[in-house]
Amino acid sequence: MDSKTIRLASPMQEDSFVDGPGVRMVIWTQGCRHHCPNCHNPQTWDTEGGTLYSVEQLQQQIRDAQLQSGLTLSGGEPFLQVEPLLEIVRTAKEKQLNIWAYSGFTYEELLADERKKRLLVQLDVLVDGKFVNELKDYRLVFKGSRNQRIIDVQKSLQSGSVILSEKDEQNQKLKEEDMINA
Repeated sequence: MDSKTIRLASPMQEDSFVDGPGVRMVIWTQGCRHHCPNCHNPQTWDTEGGTLYSVEQLQQQIRDAQLQSGLTLSGGEPFLQVEPLLEIVRTAKEKQLNIWAYSGFTYEELLADERKKRLLVQLDVLVDGKFVNELKDYRLVFKGSRNQRIIDVQKSLQSGSVILSEKDEQNQKLKEEDMINA
């Protein structure tokens, strides 16, 4: 696969309200090696599954979008398809959309891998870490299990340490309440 095509689990979703703040477009990448037990999207694991889409076609959909405030990369594992996603993210940034990604890799793992880091540094927010069924909590906002972090990527890169996004504040309050009630 080259940067002109990308393997997706489904067509780009243009109106999500649950994969980040605001009205968002979501790209559901195909292929994941994490295989988290009770994964929300196990149909996205097969790296040869899904459908090949033209990167140019997805870029045009982004250019044509009217009400969306952001783009979310999900899947599957987005960081298995860095090259085509870099092209797509570039177009989203030109449109001044905020960029989120969900990854089973941790921020630290992505930062240590030069190829994956190229995509990481383009993000506004990263929801990192594998889904852990034993830590699932339906009260959480924008993440599935308590081990996952909602990271402000740009602030983290500037500071040299992980800075949680303000979008994780409600989740942190739940954690504190749970500790008090334990």
